Amino acid sequence: MGAALGKGSPGALRQVPLVAVAHGSRDPRAAATVRALLERVRQARPGLEVREAYLDHCAPALPEALHGLDEAVVLPLLLTEAYHSRVDLPSALAEIRARTGRPRVHYGTTLGPHPLMVRALERRLAEAGVERGEDTAVVLVSAGSSDPRANAVIASMARRWPGWWAVSAAYASAAGPTPAEAVALLRAAGAPRVAVAPYLLAPGFFADKVRRSALEAGADVVAGVLGPAPELAEVVLERYAQAVREPVAV
Repeated sequence: MGAALGKGSPGALRQVPLVAVAHGSRDPRAAATVRALLERVRQARPGLEVREAYLDHCAPALPEALHGLDEAVVLPLLLTEAYHSRVDLPSALAEIRARTGRPRVHYGTTLGPHPLMVRALERRLAEAGVERGEDTAVVLVSAGSSDPRANAVIASMARRWPGWWAVSAAYASAAGPTPAEAVALLRAAGAPRVAVAPYLLAPGFFADKVRRSALEAGADVVAGVLGPAPELAEVVLERYAQAVREPVAV
């Protein structure tokens, strides 16, 4: 997983600059969370140039973040493969290359799915006072997507998350059940306690909507978003290393 800290380290990765691209939000908490996550990455990998970029709503946009670079790893700070990672980002990169002829891009995969994501979710639940146990049902909530493959990833994560009374998938938009519906179903099924685990990178509209609706529906606890969890910084560095060695075709 380690990148080279200089030349002369046989078989090690070169220190190609990292441009991490998040969705972006009008809520300033979202960009602050991305910066906190990337600061963890910098601390873990001194000497690696790390830049942030956003698809929408805030700066810098991708062309600004790539300016002056001859080579870069472009990594989607997205939690599932969907339209933004499959279409938006590759199209933006193609446009930049057509206009400027640079940089050489190593395109990376999204952060999820990844086994460390469950550890990060459990970290946030524990911080909210919820330890894994058979007396608690969990609602795993993602933003939701018009791409059924992305929603299927969340459903699969829920099915494979052991140690709870039950785990149900829910979606804040574009698919069902909603968080409120999932909470109500678990309550009707007799769950002794219901906790909600947002599979969201940063605070913002969706996180606020999930918290409000889940609590109104009877959830006992709503954990915090993933944010700058150390597990996410580790995943970022792993995806970076993979992209340097074997970039995704775009």
